[in-house]
Amino acid sequence: MATSSTPPAYLTDTADAYDAIATVYAGMARDDLHGPSLDRSMITAFADHVRADGAGTVAELGCGPGPVTALLRDLGLDAFGVDLSPVMIDLAREAYPDIRFEVGSMDALDLPDAALSGIVSWYSVIHTPPQELPPYFAEFHRLLPPGGHILLAFFESEGAPLTPFDHKVTTAYRWPIDALASLAREAGFTELGRMLREPGEGERFRRGHLLMRKEGS
Repeated sequence: MATSSTPPAYLTDTADAYDAIATVYAGMARDDLHGPSLDRSMITAFADHVRADGAGTVAELGCGPGPVTALLRDLGLDAFGVDLSPVMIDLAREAYPDIRFEVGSMDALDLPDAALSGIVSWYSVIHTPPQELPPYFAEFHRLLPPGGHILLAFFESEGAPLTPFDHKVTTAYRWPIDALASLAREAGFTELGRMLREPGEGERFRRGHLLMRKEGS
């Protein structure tokens, strides 16, 4: 497990930025998760895989105000959420008092090895500088047993190289789906499936999704 007495500046900046906008962010509509949609289909597929392997505890890392964590719970999983932003965690606890939410960084969680059956990172690794991302995958690998599952959602670069952009909260990155899949593969994950969808109304960029499994029996 990674440890650090002083968080990197980008983590502090990300937490502060989301603290500042948390109430507005939590009030934004997320209808794509409440009815039939490609996004929901990926989360459902992840839940199906986790349940098929015994349905242990899953964590949404970078959970924000909690709607994806709540959907995972509604899909029959023992789910909890972690986020850098204390204000986001307060809002998640208020909205979903029956679900556990904790302040923390997804690259250094106070959990034993193989403690989780699944991990969801729903547009949360997007704020990590690319050179800092391998330790995150190493932590995901540590937290899962062989055969554990991970679902990543991110902004896809649409044929361009890895691209920073103004996320309107704090700096974020658009990843080529093959490059992010390769980084996960180097960390010991096997790709099970991927989904690209075009931006919907009010969205700026193509969305990428990767469903992966930790290698091993």
